[in-house]
Amino acid sequence: MAHEFDVVIVGTGPGGYVCAIRASQLGLNVAVVEKSERHGGTCLNVGCIPSKAILHAAEMVREAREDFATLGIKVGGPVEADLDAMRKYRTEAIEANVQGIAFLLKKNKVTVYRGEGRIMGTGRVSVAQKNGETVELKGTNVLIATGSESFSLPCLPVDEKTIVSSTGAFGFDPVPEHLVVVGGGSVGLELGSAWQRLGAEVTVVEALENIIGDFDSEIAKLTQKSLEAHGMRFMLNTQVHDAKIIPEGVELALKTRTGEDAGTLVADKVLVSIGRSPYTEGLGLEEAGVKLNERGFIIVDEQYRTSVEGIYALGDVIGGKMLAHKASDEGVAAAEIFAGMDGRVTYAAIPGVVYTTPEVAGVGKTEDELKAAGVPYKVGKFPFTASGRARTMGCTTGMAKVLACAETERILGAHVVGASAGEIIHEIVVLIEVGGTLDSLTRPCHAHPTLSETLREAALDANKRAIHI
Repeated sequence: MAHEFDVVIVGTGPGGYVCAIRASQLGLNVAVVEKSERHGGTCLNVGCIPSKAILHAAEMVREAREDFATLGIKVGGPVEADLDAMRKYRTEAIEANVQGIAFLLKKNKVTVYRGEGRIMGTGRVSVAQKNGETVELKGTNVLIATGSESFSLPCLPVDEKTIVSSTGAFGFDPVPEHLVVVGGGSVGLELGSAWQRLGAEVTVVEALENIIGDFDSEIAKLTQKSLEAHGMRFMLNTQVHDAKIIPEGVELALKTRTGEDAGTLVADKVLVSIGRSPYTEGLGLEEAGVKLNERGFIIVDEQYRTSVEGIYALGDVIGGKMLAHKASDEGVAAAEIFAGMDGRVTYAAIPGVVYTTPEVAGVGKTEDELKAAGVPYKVGKFPFTASGRARTMGCTTGMAKVLACAETERILGAHVVGASAGEIIHEIVVLIEVGGTLDSLTRPCHAHPTLSETLREAALDANKRAIHI
């Protein structure tokens, strides 16, 4: 006998569990299916949360080693990294969040099924449970929120020991002498910079001409320059075409994007971070008639409907920006759609953040995109060297950049590299969401001294009104 629900969700990552909670708040009877013993998906267990824990710990080590003396702080002896204690700190942060999600699902009366979910067609999900039994669920709305997994290359077989994905990169012990990061996106830069702060030599091999290719190119170049100043090495327009395990670790054979030989690199550890692919294995999508695109992502319309009536999908599994907060917002929107409301996400107002030191953040259009589209625009910039707050913090590396329509002065995008960039960008997120203009940013009083003033000054600069440059 099938168990009936208004909503059945497969996957309890940031999209799935948020959708479940919001749907329950709206009075719907909700069930979730999770194959793991732990809620939270990649983000909580092996992605966002653990990476930020190790990044924070590594930055504290770097500050103690490099900045304390300048600030007039003396320590009793050499600053050392205790990797065991760092792992414990990271694990505790993860566990607190996992337990928090379980509590929220229970609080909101969401029914949880542990096992492998398989889509059987409109309104039907089969769950192969851990106890060996199979249960069938019926849902007026069935949502696929299974997320993504690390993409791999045939020439770089991941063993999570010597050649690792982001998951294996948390477990290095001791600190690698030379870590090669294949892929200059946000995940590779974050984990690479964390181990670099802890003492590793780090080389980033990137096939494109810029790191963090979906960010504003001027901001990306400034980010690269800053990371190089900390000792990170970059090989751009370069690809790995072969890897060989040797006694010293791994020997990588390189070539340029045009196919020319680019020599070899020897590293004791290699992190493969070239993107993610949708997780659809074992879901029975083909048999159910759910259509995928050429890259394997589930095709949906603006209301997250797949090609099969009553079956929806969101988050990483449908592509777009593969970000936890994007999936969560889609989860809220989908729940509201299930409840007959006007659920929606403003994709132009979804920020991206890279948690290196300094941080990088951006939202909306880049200057490169506006140029390519022939859109008339205004641009304003403000360097962190001119920020009183940044100077007192010893964090003068960076720049804030604001882009606006030349005719209406409506804000089209903003990009920041510098201390706390991931926090201050949200002022622009709100303004893009509500259609704000340069005046919307320059007129409100900003506390002094703060890093948020950099955005206001950049907006003033767009009309040649900046006070402090």
